[in-house]
Amino acid sequence: MSTTPAPFTAADYRARMARAARSAADAGLAGVLVAPGPDLVHLTGYRPTAATERLTVLVLREGRDPVLVVPTLEAPDAEQAAGAAALTLRDWTDGHDPYAVTAPLLVSDGRFAVSDNTWALHLLGFQQLLPASSYVALTEALPMLRAVKDAHELERLAAAGAAADATYEEIIKVPFAGRREIDVAGDLASLLRQFGHSQVDFTVVGSGPNGANPHHEASERTIGVGDMVVLDFGGLKHGYGSDTTRTVHVGEPSPAEQHIHDVVREAQQAGFAAVRPGVACQEVDRAAREIIEEAGYGDLFIHRTGHGIGVTTHEPPYMIEGEEQPLVPGMCFSVEPGIYLPGRFGVRIEDIVTVTDDGGRRLNNTDHAMAVVG
Repeated sequence: MSTTPAPFTAADYRARMARAARSAADAGLAGVLVAPGPDLVHLTGYRPTAATERLTVLVLREGRDPVLVVPTLEAPDAEQAAGAAALTLRDWTDGHDPYAVTAPLLVSDGRFAVSDNTWALHLLGFQQLLPASSYVALTEALPMLRAVKDAHELERLAAAGAAADATYEEIIKVPFAGRREIDVAGDLASLLRQFGHSQVDFTVVGSGPNGANPHHEASERTIGVGDMVVLDFGGLKHGYGSDTTRTVHVGEPSPAEQHIHDVVREAQQAGFAAVRPGVACQEVDRAAREIIEEAGYGDLFIHRTGHGIGVTTHEPPYMIEGEEQPLVPGMCFSVEPGIYLPGRFGVRIEDIVTVTDDGGRRLNNTDHAMAVVG
């Protein structure tokens, strides 16, 4: 599909860690504690082979060098991480208290942002040793930490989007009628990998009444002629996410089915047209939702209009009523309105969009028209 992008450098990771520490200080926090997971990968390039009960934590504080605390037996792997040259490694051995090793790096009465997937075991360990300290979830304290992508990240997201597009172009060529949803889902997963995905996160195939469940998992249901089929799929390529949805029809749709699809298509376009710097996230939701409400289906649009995407397929920012965060160039998120008729069918159309200096750019570019499949 495309050439492999250049790897991120130690300088890239140094800048990310410095930005995180600065953002924490600006928010009145003593620092950031990052456990294994997407935040650690984003900030350091380090992905432990397995997250275990042994403490691994990145400590970021404004004006201090970043420190990654790791078990001694995992230190050799940590030293090989792309961002290792931008931080100090401090290891601890079994039989010693890892929290006592980490405590001198913290502020005894400080308030720290903690990555969302931190084990309760570790957070309680810090609290016990530093009873005057306090903690807040990272996405609550610094929700925009990973939201604005640089040019190299955008390149990866565009490549992932193109691979998802190629997958869709191929899936509409395969037979649907007479096959089970799980068979088509298997085709989607194979195609995503064929087009360069290292990880497949989801392959939703919702046929007929199953399409009225936005997060339906592919089942043993046999797809038949006359079914509307929602296809929602994505994963990671070059470490960054894809996520796209198109709704197809097995055989020619009825006028009523085509009308619902046309409404969703118009709503998706309205949501995209609302994207520009300075606009609140909720305005994207409002623009798409207004079209569906005016058509009389407002109570059948049962989820937010979009979510951010990056090193995970769901992350801030969220396109939802009440989210007043302004859009910033470099943000990437889905625009995915839908209408769901219980017991009948569902329709959803989704593209990943990035904010540009003067509007938005789609990272998915397949036809929004309802494809007729066999």
